[in-house]
Amino acid sequence: MDFFLLIIGLLFATILIVGIGERIKLPYPILMLIFATLAGFLPFMPEMHIDPELILPIFLPPLLFATAQRSSWSVFRFRWKALIRLAVVLIVVTAGTVAATALAFSPIVSIPLALALGAIVAPPDPVAVDAIATKVNMPRRLTSLLETEGLFNDAMAIVIFQLAVQATVNDSEVGLEIIPQFLIGAAGAVVLGLAMGWVIGALNRFVPNLAARCAATLVAPYAVYMLAEEVHVSGVIAVVVTALEMVRRDRPQDSAERLTRQAFWEVLELLATGLAFGLMGIEMNQVIQEEGSNLIGYIPGIAAICFVVIAVRALWMLATYYLPNRTKTKIPARKDALVLTWCGMRGLATLALALALPHATADGTVIEERNFVVVAACSVLLCTLVLPGLTLPSLMRVLKLRNNEQDTKRARRALARRAEAVAMSALRNNVDLQELPENYQQAVRRRMNSLHSILARDPDPHDAISDEKYTQIRAVIAKADSIQAIALEAARDELLKARREPNIDPHLVDEIVVRLDRRTATLDR
Repeated sequence: MDFFLLIIGLLFATILIVGIGERIKLPYPILMLIFATLAGFLPFMPEMHIDPELILPIFLPPLLFATAQRSSWSVFRFRWKALIRLAVVLIVVTAGTVAATALAFSPIVSIPLALALGAIVAPPDPVAVDAIATKVNMPRRLTSLLETEGLFNDAMAIVIFQLAVQATVNDSEVGLEIIPQFLIGAAGAVVLGLAMGWVIGALNRFVPNLAARCAATLVAPYAVYMLAEEVHVSGVIAVVVTALEMVRRDRPQDSAERLTRQAFWEVLELLATGLAFGLMGIEMNQVIQEEGSNLIGYIPGIAAICFVVIAVRALWMLATYYLPNRTKTKIPARKDALVLTWCGMRGLATLALALALPHATADGTVIEERNFVVVAACSVLLCTLVLPGLTLPSLMRVLKLRNNEQDTKRARRALARRAEAVAMSALRNNVDLQELPENYQQAVRRRMNSLHSILARDPDPHDAISDEKYTQIRAVIAKADSIQAIALEAARDELLKARREPNIDPHLVDEIVVRLDRRTATLDR
């Protein structure tokens, strides 16, 4: 009972601290971490020992699913080079470099445990980066790269962590034999994820209830993760593939479901992040009480690890974005590399993996260096989240990086016009429209003629019909709604086709699709 009361208390504290963080302009996860750590010293707080085996099954499925469902297969095709550079190679390099640093400067003597620490601190948090980047008007080219990086870096770090922990628990070494094991597990996970995506798609077509269909998106990641673990394939990859496949199978007429699902997952992510930071705070409190003055001896190793985490990202961004462009766009490329380095903020994945580290090996031997790993993970969080989060707005002003709004507006307007053209074509081919009275036909056509201004956020008062007037029209005849829905579905199909084209930014297409979903959903109310 004490454990459940603690969870409820942490969730309420998350809600309160989010408001405090917004008012004092500090990242709420860090405030939650500090709050939970200090709360552990209160005399009435019960002593809690969290089973590490429960952490990954609880936190990983929603964490991975929430990140992957904001993407699509088109993003993989469009940005596969950046994906490999940032979400795969950079994660491996960071994990390996941190592991080497830990072996040299920390109490850790086991190579697998050092690699597990490297995997814990390697992945930046896309949610933390996005929350701060949207407030500083970051250029589109940089936000697109950061969004791409966040698609798969958590999954890659978790795979490395699981392999390293398995070797640590079994007192074995991490060798080249893990490569075929990983490939076989990944292949099986892809098949399982595709199958689960098909099952959920069929279930959604069978179940008419909106709430039940949204609930399926919560059940699916847990179900496929557990099933993958049972058949000994990668649960991480299975969850990611399931999310991507469910996005691919979305139907145009499910706009209300997509909007409800988006709001639902925003709430779930907020509570999960607050809970994870709160649990880490409690863990930190226990470490402080256990280690006491021994924590002073951790300082050199932790300082070295924090430095390496930041330095590796800085050198990587310099090598991949500044040096190739130094002869053409020297100053902008250098500024981009600096901002991308500054946005390497760690978050929920780092917390979940640190909490999931076992206390003992398979034969019962206590992992004495576990406390060092927990403290190092919290220290990296503080260095990469608090300092950049507070200084990024000032850095953007000093660098004078401007968002090229004109290019973005032109691209958005072109996609919006393309969607509108298809919608108007669908209206011309719709025989039911001809059965409506002439004044209602004109109202529907005018509404579709204003679609481009709605999607591009560039309203034209001469073309657009007012929402109040259109509500009156809908009250008179509902048939106009069904006709418009067909036209809007055609527009969405055209946008999804555009997302697969090589020269179009899929993130921009997804942004416009969300706006179209909002417009379509108004027909259901």
